[in-house]
Amino acid sequence: METVKELSYAIDTFYFLIMGALVMFMAAGFAMLEAGLVRAKNTTEILTKNVALYAVASIMYLLVGYNIMYGDGVNPYIPSISFMGYEDNTVEAVVAEGDDAPYYSNLADFFFQVVFVATAMSIVSGAVAERMKLWAFLAFAVVMTAFIYPVQGFWKWGGGFLNELGFVDFAGSGVVHLTGAAAAFAGVLLLGPRKGKYGPNGEIHPIPGANLPLATLGMFILWLGWFGFNGGSELKISNVGEANAVAMVFVNTNVAAAAGVIAALITGRLLFGKSDLTMVLNGALAGLVSITAEPLAPSPGLAAIVGAVGGVLVVFSIVTLDKLKIDDPVGAISVHGVSGMWGLLAVVLSNADATIGNQLIGLVTIFAWVFATSFLVWLIIKAVMGLRVTAEEEHEGMDLVDCGMEAYPEFVIRK
Repeated sequence: METVKELSYAIDTFYFLIMGALVMFMAAGFAMLEAGLVRAKNTTEILTKNVALYAVASIMYLLVGYNIMYGDGVNPYIPSISFMGYEDNTVEAVVAEGDDAPYYSNLADFFFQVVFVATAMSIVSGAVAERMKLWAFLAFAVVMTAFIYPVQGFWKWGGGFLNELGFVDFAGSGVVHLTGAAAAFAGVLLLGPRKGKYGPNGEIHPIPGANLPLATLGMFILWLGWFGFNGGSELKISNVGEANAVAMVFVNTNVAAAAGVIAALITGRLLFGKSDLTMVLNGALAGLVSITAEPLAPSPGLAAIVGAVGGVLVVFSIVTLDKLKIDDPVGAISVHGVSGMWGLLAVVLSNADATIGNQLIGLVTIFAWVFATSFLVWLIIKAVMGLRVTAEEEHEGMDLVDCGMEAYPEFVIRK
């Protein structure tokens, strides 16, 4: 019996680590997607942001964020605060009888969770691209990954009041994606649009990205990483039931993304008369975000419907935000916010334990907390160091202003 338990522990820990590594690879996906959708003069800076934000998230979540999110808590509403001090399971704990016996390494759990918080922060990066100061962004990343994200994570995944209420969010349509989008939305409202994006009479001027092949590669990397994102959230794989559950999660994740692509492709064609690649890329991601709240309970057919609705919604959301002069260069607010909301509500279509009331409470709570705290932090940063580069620096490009180098020096023509 002890040998079986130790073997299961090893298998589940290994599975958890590999799934975490897949999610970590999503950092490369976000970097490539964003680098492809911004102008050439801002490429080096956005790559620097993506590397730096992952490092900041790793350190801040290690120092305090994980303990806030998964500590005992003062009560279901207020988490406790402690620093570092991670201990792994002993052999005696692993072989202990009962349902409470640990079935994977505590450190594996930390690693899996830290790549999730980095994902949430990556969402912010694309939305504020091309006009925010690098160090203002990194200052926000410190607070976001150490405090804002962990508190709402405690309310659901840490066993807080949203979990006790019955709010369902399997892998993070709300805890991760809506959180990133709400923080990005607050920053974008304070930051304002890029110069030249909107005309004085309401005109919308498209600002094409510099490298669509790179953006497409980024989307496929994210699609691949999402199998770790959703599949790893099953937490174990060492018995027949759990293995079958993981397989279902993988299938539903894939079919939702595929349906999102097709739905966005058709919607874009009907609206614009063209097959817009950027809408197709965001359609895939919208399908993935939509199914993330509940990728296990639906049949593959229902998962396709959930993803397809996300693919349609993201196109209309991107168009609507542009009409409202809310400038999001990569569509992150629409992909992760609107599709995240839809995903949380779609849970009731397949999960008998979920109610629309509880899902709405969770949705509103997460958005309100993250938006309000992020807006306050952005305001403080704006007062201390400023959020936005000057008009001259924006024209010159963030690469030279913040990094002193260009991503494509032989192809850039200065005017």
